[in-house]
Amino acid sequence: MEEGVIVNIAVLCSGSGTNLQAIIDSVKSGHIPANIALVVSDNKDAFALKRAQKAAIETLVLNRKDFKTREDFDKEIIKNLKKKNVELVVLAGFMRLISPYFIKEYRNRIVNIHPALLPAFKGTHGIKDALEYGAKVTGPTVHFVDEQLDNGPIILQKAIEIKDGDTESALLERVHKEEHKIYPEAIKLFVEGRLTIEGRRVVVK
Repeated sequence: MEEGVIVNIAVLCSGSGTNLQAIIDSVKSGHIPANIALVVSDNKDAFALKRAQKAAIETLVLNRKDFKTREDFDKEIIKNLKKKNVELVVLAGFMRLISPYFIKEYRNRIVNIHPALLPAFKGTHGIKDALEYGAKVTGPTVHFVDEQLDNGPIILQKAIEIKDGDTESALLERVHKEEHKIYPEAIKLFVEGRLTIEGRRVVVK
């Protein structure tokens, strides 16, 4: 990104929005030199919307059932992102797969956080799967989004020890704590223009 230019980001959420809150706090403190231009949700009852409204961030709620196809739904999101000149799309607990059309429109400008050390334990049960497998370490991964689930180039990861007797909720709490650190950091690196994708590797300048 050009020096001195404030990057507009959009955050897509479906739930409580704890990662959204971490991003809001990092923007407010000046750690992330960006503007959260829009928070989008597919769930009108998502607590993330209240977090956004409290921070005076514009929100958009779209019901997937109002659209014939996933691509139509995504096209409506994209139309609103472009109105706001959004340059980075941040998925923060957005519980929908985005279409290839969306990815094509924002290639290498969509990031996601996953609660496991990719490429291990992809999918919606990363914490549970790591525990059941008997893994000794796990932790969050921030990655670019491509057409395959939890597959894009990795930006940052943070390893966390899985303790004997860990429950899913206890492990989830520790993973979330690290998510709230590395997600804002990854966004900061992007908006400062410090990330370069070379094949599957993300090089930090």
